[in-house]
Amino acid sequence: MITLSELRLPCGEPQSIIAEKAARQLRLRRGRIPDVHVLRHSIDCRRKPELMDVYTVAVELTDQEEAEVLRRRIPHVSAYTPDVYTFPGPQPGAAPMTERPVVIGAGPAGLFAAYMLALHGYSPLLLEQGRAMEHRTADVEAFWKGGPLNPRSNIQFGEGGAGTFSDGKLNTMVKDRQGRNAEVLRIFTACGAPEEIRYEGKPHIGTDRLREVIVNLRREIIRLGGEVRFETCVTGFVIEGGTLTGIRIVRSGGTSDDMAGTETVLPAHCAILAPGHSARDLFEELDREGIPLEAKDFAIGYRVLHPQAMINRNQYGVDDPEEMKRLGLPPSSYKLTEKASSGRGVYSFCMCPGGYVVNASSEPGHLAVNGMSFYDRGSWQANSAIVVTVSPKDFGGTKPLDGVAFQRKLEEHCYRLAGGLVPVERFTDFEQRTPRETQASLPDSLCIRGTYAPGELHTLLPDSLCTDFVEGMHAFDRKIRGFSGPDCYLAGLESRTSSPIRIPRDGCFQSIGVRGLYPCGEGAGYAGGIMSAAMDGIKTAEAVGNDYLPFIRG
Repeated sequence: MITLSELRLPCGEPQSIIAEKAARQLRLRRGRIPDVHVLRHSIDCRRKPELMDVYTVAVELTDQEEAEVLRRRIPHVSAYTPDVYTFPGPQPGAAPMTERPVVIGAGPAGLFAAYMLALHGYSPLLLEQGRAMEHRTADVEAFWKGGPLNPRSNIQFGEGGAGTFSDGKLNTMVKDRQGRNAEVLRIFTACGAPEEIRYEGKPHIGTDRLREVIVNLRREIIRLGGEVRFETCVTGFVIEGGTLTGIRIVRSGGTSDDMAGTETVLPAHCAILAPGHSARDLFEELDREGIPLEAKDFAIGYRVLHPQAMINRNQYGVDDPEEMKRLGLPPSSYKLTEKASSGRGVYSFCMCPGGYVVNASSEPGHLAVNGMSFYDRGSWQANSAIVVTVSPKDFGGTKPLDGVAFQRKLEEHCYRLAGGLVPVERFTDFEQRTPRETQASLPDSLCIRGTYAPGELHTLLPDSLCTDFVEGMHAFDRKIRGFSGPDCYLAGLESRTSSPIRIPRDGCFQSIGVRGLYPCGEGAGYAGGIMSAAMDGIKTAEAVGNDYLPFIRG
């Protein structure tokens, strides 16, 4: 097979003519191309209103035809080398496993680590403090309708992790030469994700379909010999001579913050710790036990909402729904970055076309928001986090958990702004620091899951961060007309962009303070989204595979 890139078709042309177009570019008769596989697709909007679909395809040819085409040195043509992922076998001298490996956390990192271990005979035990998908979804929906927050089952905690209630974006900036990226996408599609995620330049699943995929992935882990326990909190570790020997666990009951059982010790000498970025209780326990932690930079800001038609018009030059359908255009996304005059970074994060802002709180008396969209991205508003970078110097941090304390302080303030409801403020009022009592009333049709009310968000962040945020918003308005205009609304607080701590690990992926403990994923400070977390889960499972022989049940 050969690869042909930069195959360009006007938007709206059917994929069925790709083979004909490929034949012309390869100087072959159409009938001599038996099959064409789309490897990548993106949309080129740089010369709007002339919009182009851009494809990279693999073309099946006979050996003779392939050699002939390659000799012609046609631009954008090369031999096809597929990504082939191989899980490494145990290294010489790998130790036997006397206990099965434990994976802590059922977010993307933990799920993919457990899947890989189960696939290769390690019989992992996966522990998750939250609830299984069907119960978790019901808990979240009830909370959005005004019910009480369940601290053990919410947008942050439960099967699938925080990414379950998101846009389900699957793009990543992680460099990958081992085929892990393609392997993650293959596993997702095998569990029911749409096939196009394997070739779209900006792939996404959507929260509705991702929930089904996660359940299928859990079932596959169990089918392969793994075990999954929900509503099981890890409360600490047993460490002897710098080596892990056990994990302290308590059944949470899944209905409240109160533990519903006696603490027990699970024997373990190998544990992958993939806690997610909001496992604050566990971070505190790690600190108490002297397991090395370090503060890291993160970002904080607000969710911004705009009419999706405005984003489409700016990005595509088209906003009519029928015309977009004819051209095959999905709701448009954006990615924006700016460096404020202070030197601080301001950027968009987790952009959700046709999505919803959601109440993503996980602690009573504290409020945080996130963004979510369904597979069809069908709401009338776009939203994205617009955040500013913060480092330990911004919150006077000298201890590893000072970033967590900074987040909590702001989330508590945010909760008070609207009496526990999601506080919302028009950007023009935010910039002018307009008192709440003189602000115009909010529309009742904003795409927000969870009850919302007016709130003086301009009082929330420190002045220096507010100044940089406003500067960034106006810079983005020069790129997307209307971005900082009267149709822009802010919802707060976007405080869970990434983990504020890192659990240092060595070259073998083990904690620098505890042998047998493998920090992993976003909560440990080594990922920043579904794909990078899943890939880190695979890498960490590989490290376990290098260190240990598969577990043999007695």
